[in-house]
Amino acid sequence: MAMNTVGVVGLGYVGLTMAVTLARKGFTVHGVDTSPAVLDALARGRPHLYEPGLDEALGTFLGDRLHVASALPGGVEAAIICVSTPVSPETRGPELGNLRAAARHVAERCAPDTLVIVRSTVPVGGSRAVVLPELLSAWGRARLAFAPERTIQGQALRELEELPQVVGGLDLESGRAAAKLFERVTRRVVSVSSLEAAELVKLANNCHTDLIYSYGNEIALVAERWGLDPLEVIRAANVDYPRPDLARPGFVGGACLSKDPYILISASRATGYTPWLVGQARGLNEHLPGHVAERLVAMIRSARGSAEGARLSVLGWAYKGWPPTDDMRGAPIVPMLPLFRAAGLSLRGHDHLVGADVIRGLGAEPVTAEAAFDGADAVLVVTNHPEYAKLDLGRLLPRLRRPAVLYDAWRILDEETVRGAGVRYAGIGYG
Repeated sequence: MAMNTVGVVGLGYVGLTMAVTLARKGFTVHGVDTSPAVLDALARGRPHLYEPGLDEALGTFLGDRLHVASALPGGVEAAIICVSTPVSPETRGPELGNLRAAARHVAERCAPDTLVIVRSTVPVGGSRAVVLPELLSAWGRARLAFAPERTIQGQALRELEELPQVVGGLDLESGRAAAKLFERVTRRVVSVSSLEAAELVKLANNCHTDLIYSYGNEIALVAERWGLDPLEVIRAANVDYPRPDLARPGFVGGACLSKDPYILISASRATGYTPWLVGQARGLNEHLPGHVAERLVAMIRSARGSAEGARLSVLGWAYKGWPPTDDMRGAPIVPMLPLFRAAGLSLRGHDHLVGADVIRGLGAEPVTAEAAFDGADAVLVVTNHPEYAKLDLGRLLPRLRRPAVLYDAWRILDEETVRGAGVRYAGIGYG
């Protein structure tokens, strides 16, 4: 018999996109969150986060097939847990209190026949060690599966319907039930043999992405030492070469890539094995923002004689520019700020989606992208938001104070135009 009523516990990026997708596919969905601010925003049909398509989906389904509350109603046939699982800033170990609380809520509000699906990222063994005991304590038995979220912010609603969904169950029946639910959502379901196999799939995917990006950054830092252009090297290396492409250098942040490597490392160490590559890749990607900040400060000092009082405009405060997001988790600007403050720089900032109050709260004066050039000694383009590439440099560059520096982290601006205006140009590993 087909499931029709689903609860979604946790309405952050993962849960809210999952909830509206399920509603779109014909399920009756009950979304739950503990944050009054989140519940209030959603009750008014306003998503508390940016994701293309959410506004329209809420307008279509809220109050009809999609309901939002602080607790699950009775009678849901499946409950999908989508709460955050951060890592401790001090120990880098996973903090699973939210997961345990969500499992307890499901156990209290649902019945033994409810299919429970964990979608939060967990250490290998986390579903069995944290969620299962809560269910067994209340019910004596459980139907439990793990189905990792693997979408990219900015394209989540499309990818939820297009990407294969990996599913692993506590037992055969749990796995089949979860697979049947997701067959109504996406084109292909990939079933694996256990909860743990599915948990490792998620961590393997994200750590691999982190590793690929880190290698592009490694090449950039090496090229910098020889005064070479890393983009020239990477492009030439990739032309018609039948091996995996080298990634272009760039910042690597976000909620997943900045924590999932630590979750895998922690889980692996518990078994007596410390991964060789995962931690090094993460360490390199975390080193990059500080390296860029130090280089930029040195360039400003070289140009002006001192960085004290110099005006720096930062374009791009979210962790990435494409696909666009307002997410500040793992944003490269955050570790740069202490270095800029220590150098005595005066900061202005712009982002297409991050609110002015957030930028102001981080110690910068919010400005428009064009006003960022007015009287600035340096401009730092942190993200590759496509609108920055459309800036009219011929009109804006003359507004800079001279000598001026433009640090284009992703190399999305026209270098010739910048240099032609007498402005020093640089990028990651370049200039």
